[in-house]
Amino acid sequence: MRLLPGRFLARVTALPAIALSAWLLVAFLLLVLGQFTPLTGAALGLPAVVAACALLPRLVPDPPVDEDVPWWPVIAVLAVTAGFAAVQIAFHAEALVIRRDPASYAMYTSWIAENGYLPIPQQRELIAGDDPGLSYQSLAHYERDNVIWPQFMAGAPLVLAVGYWLGGLDGMLVTAPVLGALGVLTFAGLTARLVGARWAPLAALVLAVCLPQQWVSRFTYSEPLAQVLLLGGLVLAFDALARRRNLTDRWQSPQTLAAVAGVVFGLGVLVRIDAIRDLLPVVGFVGILLVARRGQALPLLAGLCAGLAYGLVAGYGYSYPYLEYLSDSLNPLLLISAGVVFATVVLTAALWRYGLPHTERVRWLPNAMALFTLLVMVGFAVRPLLWPDYGHGSDFTDQWVAYVQGVEGLPIEGSRTYYDMSLYWVGWYVGLGTVLFASLGVALVLRRLTLRRDPYWLLPAMLLVWTVGTTLLRPAITPDHPWASRRLIVLVIPAFILFAVWFLAWLTRYCERAVDAARGGPLARSLPAVLAAGAAVSLLVPAAVTSAWGIMGYRQDVGTVAQTERLCESLPARASVIVVDSGMAGGYMPLLRNVCGVPTAALDDPTPESVERVVSAVHERGRDAVLAAPEWDLLAELTGPPVEPERHFHVVAEMDPSTLMEPPTGHWTFNGSVWTAVLPAPECPPTASCPDPVTSTS
Repeated sequence: MRLLPGRFLARVTALPAIALSAWLLVAFLLLVLGQFTPLTGAALGLPAVVAACALLPRLVPDPPVDEDVPWWPVIAVLAVTAGFAAVQIAFHAEALVIRRDPASYAMYTSWIAENGYLPIPQQRELIAGDDPGLSYQSLAHYERDNVIWPQFMAGAPLVLAVGYWLGGLDGMLVTAPVLGALGVLTFAGLTARLVGARWAPLAALVLAVCLPQQWVSRFTYSEPLAQVLLLGGLVLAFDALARRRNLTDRWQSPQTLAAVAGVVFGLGVLVRIDAIRDLLPVVGFVGILLVARRGQALPLLAGLCAGLAYGLVAGYGYSYPYLEYLSDSLNPLLLISAGVVFATVVLTAALWRYGLPHTERVRWLPNAMALFTLLVMVGFAVRPLLWPDYGHGSDFTDQWVAYVQGVEGLPIEGSRTYYDMSLYWVGWYVGLGTVLFASLGVALVLRRLTLRRDPYWLLPAMLLVWTVGTTLLRPAITPDHPWASRRLIVLVIPAFILFAVWFLAWLTRYCERAVDAARGGPLARSLPAVLAAGAAVSLLVPAAVTSAWGIMGYRQDVGTVAQTERLCESLPARASVIVVDSGMAGGYMPLLRNVCGVPTAALDDPTPESVERVVSAVHERGRDAVLAAPEWDLLAELTGPPVEPERHFHVVAEMDPSTLMEPPTGHWTFNGSVWTAVLPAPECPPTASCPDPVTSTS
């Protein structure tokens, strides 16, 4: 079969979602069984990925015959993807000390990659038993009964673990930039399908240069993987619906692609629990397909349920303390989801006999839909002037926001959420021109859908408009930047870029038709090309300027990997580590336990008496007691001579700044130290049970 550019672009942009979904389907089952190891991953996961990548892309339909795709867009898309990956790998962060989510995901990954199971044992029996002064909970690690559950969903760690197996900590950290590059590639594929292959390089480049895409791809965040799955679900759903199949038709490739699209969508919940909100429009779309008697409806629904099952098992089986923490927002979301399912069932039954309403027959409705869309965007624009938002519901968040306000010279209002600024956040990162073009684009797309034109836009418009609207209304995140840009990068910023590029493509074609109708001369005929070039510049320049003047010119937490390895090597083979500083315990306990593989606990109220008690209990177990603190003075005070504390971890590096009313620029400084004092166990007494030396908890 001849390798055509359009066919190649369609298939290669579907591959990331297919490959990652195949891996997640197998890897999560291995984790459930407690057998998530390099051997089982290679024996079961790798064949699944190879089979999926070999068979499923063959089902992707070719572009329409009237779309003559040249090779240059394909080469440009691949060049943008490769360039993005290279730059992000070169600038990847080394976040291992937990301050915010990246290191939390890294510690989760390190544990399952080394041990292959959850939950994490507390190993009280190797420290001081049930001593009431010890605690085992830390940042992003919840203590329940006699085990520890890591925070967050399992999806991203299951993928990052592949990099850990191949290259240790460094391999894990550079896997994140690769996922970010796959997100750019997948987005290019969606643009090629919805707008045209010639516009895909522009869309991919705008996404690649915008600061949030670069930023999340340098850290071990879950957003890049979620982006690949949700955008990839739209790509595969488009391909599945490209050919009409009726409910009674026999199973063929469109039904298979629909089922795969459903699985890919559903697995988004395995990566991020809030993907449940993003997927609600897919439920409604299944109802529309059923009313339209489309054969892809039931396969899409079955695949969606299968993927959701993985996510719900992961959430309630392996991240339940995290879901408890989110209960104030998660429980209402689950109720809304149940309402959406119920309403879809009722409306599908009501419309089954009569079919979908003919909205195109209501003459005023298409224009009203477009006008309403523009008014909503105007509402978001004037929201800061009319409805400033307050109320985090968290004293800690109030204090942090107040601190950042002080740094930025703003009035101190700790309860200010800045959610009313959400549309301007998008403008910071992709430019106000993109926001304007996207607003016009979505208004025109919804108008055409109301006229029952361009049906291939229905699912993307439903999902993207819903997600943009709900996210801008309530981002539900601490509002300092670049941190808050995480909420935008999975679907919101891609949606703005996609609709803006679609509008520019529509405007260019409109000018071409106008010039042809007017039979203009050479100068007039060059107008569409000039318009397209100018529009491309208007999209690219603001995004590139924000990134170049922002925080993209340095690596963050550099040196942490080397210092972590140095710290781990310094610990005795039979070490049991006691962290004697509450401020340090939250960020460093997972590093000691999950990476160094030593039993670790925190002493809540360290005094010479409590330290002596715990150390004696450790020694009774034939273990070497190791005290850890961020300062030499604290250890010297608690131990005294002849013990001499040593510093085996010391990092001074650049880290993210935090801003509230302007795009992030410059950097702050991360200064991390770990001092340790080793108190070796005396020779094993005859009555003691002295375990063999261990270097890992696996």
